[in-house]
Amino acid sequence: MDAVIKLSSPATREFWEAPVLFEDEHLLVLSKPSGLLTSPDRQDPARPSLMGLLYDVIAQGKPWAVRRGLGYLRNAHRLDFEASGVLLLARSKPVLVHLANLFGAGKHGRTYLALVRGAPALDSFEVDAPLSPNPLRPGLVRIDRRHGKKSLTRFEVAERFDGYALLRCHPLIDRPHQVRAHLVSARFPVVGDALYRGAPLLLSRLKPDYRLKLGRTERPLIGSAALHAERVEVAHPVTGQPLTLTAEWPKDLSVAVKYLRRYAPLHPGPATAEPGVPLGGPENGADSSPASGDPEDL
Repeated sequence: MDAVIKLSSPATREFWEAPVLFEDEHLLVLSKPSGLLTSPDRQDPARPSLMGLLYDVIAQGKPWAVRRGLGYLRNAHRLDFEASGVLLLARSKPVLVHLANLFGAGKHGRTYLALVRGAPALDSFEVDAPLSPNPLRPGLVRIDRRHGKKSLTRFEVAERFDGYALLRCHPLIDRPHQVRAHLVSARFPVVGDALYRGAPLLLSRLKPDYRLKLGRTERPLIGSAALHAERVEVAHPVTGQPLTLTAEWPKDLSVAVKYLRRYAPLHPGPATAEPGVPLGGPENGADSSPASGDPEDL
């Protein structure tokens, strides 16, 4: 079977690759690329989405879909447009219902990686803050302690840099934009997350002797929000056996961490760890400047 599913949108001239992480007669698990909607946008149905592109491929009878015998296919949960990583797709209605109940009840282990600006004082912390849609900024959410839905996220520092940190994030019940909204409320915006005050990561800010060629414009090391669904742990919807599904880091996140290790270490020295493996025990760093504005106005 194909290890990578290739999708394209002729209308927008865009192309994506979605690695296959797991599959059987009940499930298809993909690593969703960043910059692609999970499901069609009701307000803009022409905008490309993973599920829309998959439906088109199945309808067209593409060879890889025929080989898999794909017919019914629905996403059991969602990932933000900007986020990459593990996405479970159900191949039958009963499997979809079972998985949706597990995710809705928080009976799963979901781990996101987030590269953030700032230095958490503690190696682990949590944000327990209800969320609701932001009436002033459609498509975004905000802290709403009166009318919001219960939302809790636990965070662990995986690695520290000078002015930045790599966090593992565990949302107990995963609301849309939950990790991003909780992080900015804690004054640790996700790098590159323009919707939630996350400034881009520029090599010129890290490398002391950086020189940009004449006539060139510097591109950020990460082009969108540095948020990756790294792992999902869930019971198989039919067999009940535990499944641990992991997605490799996207290339831009790996590159960003490589440069942070080289140019923004807390203790200067050679960096030898591979991406995703901390260089050692977390070290305390100086507190970052807080994000401007009231988090509840996001």
